[in-house]
Amino acid sequence: MRRLAIVIAVAFGLFAANQVEAAEIKALISTAMKAPFEQIVAQFEKTSGHKVIATFGPTGPLTKRIVDGEAADVVILGGENTSALIGQGKIAADSKADVARGMIGAGVAKGAPKPDISSEATFKAALLSAKAIAVTDPAGGGSSGVFFGKLFEKMGLAETLKPKLKLAAGGPNGYAATFVIMGEADFAMQPIPELMAVPGIEIVGPLPGAFQNVTTYSASIPTSAKEIDAAKALIKALTAPSAAGIYKAKGLEPG
Repeated sequence: MRRLAIVIAVAFGLFAANQVEAAEIKALISTAMKAPFEQIVAQFEKTSGHKVIATFGPTGPLTKRIVDGEAADVVILGGENTSALIGQGKIAADSKADVARGMIGAGVAKGAPKPDISSEATFKAALLSAKAIAVTDPAGGGSSGVFFGKLFEKMGLAETLKPKLKLAAGGPNGYAATFVIMGEADFAMQPIPELMAVPGIEIVGPLPGAFQNVTTYSASIPTSAKEIDAAKALIKALTAPSAAGIYKAKGLEPG
């Protein structure tokens, strides 16, 4: 009887220890990473006991939140934003890990005619012949919106395309492809994972040649982090070989 009591006490002690070690991880995640992140986190929470509280949004505004001093344990940002934050002392330099890469593509409603974007010439023709095109509003700070603003200027089409553009707010509640589903745009252009996130959208393909913009998404730990060990464990899960298939299924390539 005494031995049983000891076993129960030890087991309870281990359980209590695990409970104490479990952490609540605050994460700020770029919109294009939403679908794979949620899938990876679901398994991570089961195996680790940690809880992840994630906020999703365009990279620009998330970066500003870190610059302005908002505390977080893990961030995933696109492009050079992580390196910029490291330079400002906002991100721990040794924590940066590239987790996935994404391309920008075009999408139409399922069953609708697909524009020919197989070459730079046909892509330009598709832009000119479309009645309406949906993209993310660059004013919202989304990386694809900023990219298209610069691209249309470079192509010399900014003024021509301006009346055709349907500008989405960005973030998980403001996908450009929503305009396509509502019948307000012929096609949408944004990161492929964001196109895939909208039910009823069919991917036309990635943008061609010099009109493509490949974004690398990097996970890192802000210097404001409180749950550093738990954050490291989450980044390890995000970069594990088992995550590769999830990224590919959601329109990304492993980092």
